[in-house]
Amino acid sequence: MASNIKKKTLEEKLLVRGKAPKDFVGSRKIYFIISLAIILIGIVCNFIFGTTMDIQFTGGSMLKYSYSGTLDDAKLKSLVQEKTPDDIVTFSDSKDLVNNKNMLTVQFSGNTTISADLQDNITKSISKQFPKNSFKLEQSSSVDATMGFSFLLKCLVAVAIAGVLMVLYVTIRFKKIGGLSAGVMGLVALFHDLAIIYFFYVIFRMPIDSSFMAVALMILGYSLNDTVVVYDRVREERRNLGYKADIKDVFNLAATKVMRRTIITSITTITAVVIVYVIAVIYNLDSVKAFALPMIIGLISGCYSSLCIAGPLWVMWKKRDKKAKN
Repeated sequence: MASNIKKKTLEEKLLVRGKAPKDFVGSRKIYFIISLAIILIGIVCNFIFGTTMDIQFTGGSMLKYSYSGTLDDAKLKSLVQEKTPDDIVTFSDSKDLVNNKNMLTVQFSGNTTISADLQDNITKSISKQFPKNSFKLEQSSSVDATMGFSFLLKCLVAVAIAGVLMVLYVTIRFKKIGGLSAGVMGLVALFHDLAIIYFFYVIFRMPIDSSFMAVALMILGYSLNDTVVVYDRVREERRNLGYKADIKDVFNLAATKVMRRTIITSITTITAVVIVYVIAVIYNLDSVKAFALPMIIGLISGCYSSLCIAGPLWVMWKKRDKKAKN
């Protein structure tokens, strides 16, 4: 009789508003297939298109022009490319809101600086071909390839250090639910999010630059925050249900209880970033668009990976450990 009462009590605890929790662990194969499919598409696109690296990392030169009116970008790009042996890496329009000017930025690959004579030749050719647009060279700069590689290496080291520290934090904080397993699977979720962001850049042919590194570090923080919230709830439910309760049921219950909060928090943040992106589109602010759009994708991926990737993988690890001990 006493055992029946305990069983009934446990069953009641496993309900969320009188309903069974969402079976995240049971649906794990679907989640894994979705993620693997996206990553596979990204890998295929990477082989087809390659990775476009900004001159900040590869070295090269940049010319920035101000102009008025509208342009035939394809015709202008072809004209500029004819005047220099270096390949054009990026060719983009933007808006200078402070001075109310249209800006054209052209980035070239190569280790040699574009000479003053070549810059003058390019500017004269553009002005001759597009006399009504009042072209004026506003800025010229170059980056050495060695310095670019050094900057890329430092960015990658920063991301790696951030990832290691995050794993250590999760491992220490969640000792009672298997800190190492929680930390490792949290790291897998972080790698998942970084892969999604990277392949987003590849698929949409966006150059990997400092904005990519900034987005990566911010998404690491957001994704870890979502994962910590889930783990924190798992620890609480494990204590409430007792250590004899099935770890799968514990996670499903915890994830279902925090799902609404996690999604609402992510939607709030995404809404703010979407507004920034829309404003950037209206005013043609390329640098802001290059930051905001990947951030939106990363926030969605971070919310998804915490509930659907890190958690189910952690449950699989714990079940395997238990099986090995038995």
